[in-house]
Amino acid sequence: MRIDDDARIAVIGTGTIGASWAALFLAAGHDVAASDPAEGAEARLRAQVAANWGDLAALGVAKGPVESALERLTFHADPAEAARGAQAVQENAPERIEVKRDLLARLETTLAPDALILSSTSGLKPTAMQQDMTHPGRLVVGHPFNPPHLIPLVEIVGGERTSDDAILAAVAFYERLGKQPIRLNREITGHVANRLQAALWREAVFLAREGVASVADIDRALTGAVGIRWALMGPHLTFHLGGGAGGMEGFVKNLGPAVESWWADLGDATLDDETARVLVEGVAEETGGRDVEELARQRNAALMRLLALDRRV
Repeated sequence: MRIDDDARIAVIGTGTIGASWAALFLAAGHDVAASDPAEGAEARLRAQVAANWGDLAALGVAKGPVESALERLTFHADPAEAARGAQAVQENAPERIEVKRDLLARLETTLAPDALILSSTSGLKPTAMQQDMTHPGRLVVGHPFNPPHLIPLVEIVGGERTSDDAILAAVAFYERLGKQPIRLNREITGHVANRLQAALWREAVFLAREGVASVADIDRALTGAVGIRWALMGPHLTFHLGGGAGGMEGFVKNLGPAVESWWADLGDATLDDETARVLVEGVAEETGGRDVEELARQRNAALMRLLALDRRV
């Protein structure tokens, strides 16, 4: 099982994630067939691909004008028609298991048996999604981080009936796109990165709710310290260095008890009405009136500067 460099790719669901994927696939030279039931989806998709093209060109990924790429993009009302003739599908439907199962059944009516289905699901387990599939061995979670055309990580995990060939094909496909796929050894709700992200945000929400610091200052505690280090090394390597000459063994021995005491003191957080009010008002103060689209543009510009750096250590 292999996805050819000139293969047709179907993108099902063309919101923020799907549109970003479509731009990357087109930049890599693939023809893209897209489908989304929302009114005006095709116009929004084409506009978003055009908006993302400058980033991809600056990174050296996109070749040629966006107008030529858009000629290789087709839009279909029926997702099964979009999937017809595709070697791979990148599915970006809403995070509801019944929606996913119904969609997969529809896609399989026109897909070749050896075509790969890649799901962008951020938390559902592939085994649950495979339940009604005719060819469940070809379903692989390929979960990106937003925006997929820029963020390198893709989490790869199969279900109980996913074939090894499908997993290897997915890894190879994303690697050829310039991504950094990681393979999970088993299914778990939320995969890896979202669980890490959720754990950190839970404590950030707790700190804000308890009034320990402002929402803006809690964000700065990450972007001004931890986030900078974690862009270079994950927590394990970071603490390996924190152990000095003794490395991780020294860190666990000397600082482990302190870290365990912090774990014991971590707070519980719920997104009740009062907590939501604190977060909404805090973010409003932090953003200073900038809307989501402006913030996204600023984030992407900053991501471009980060990606231009050689972060290998």
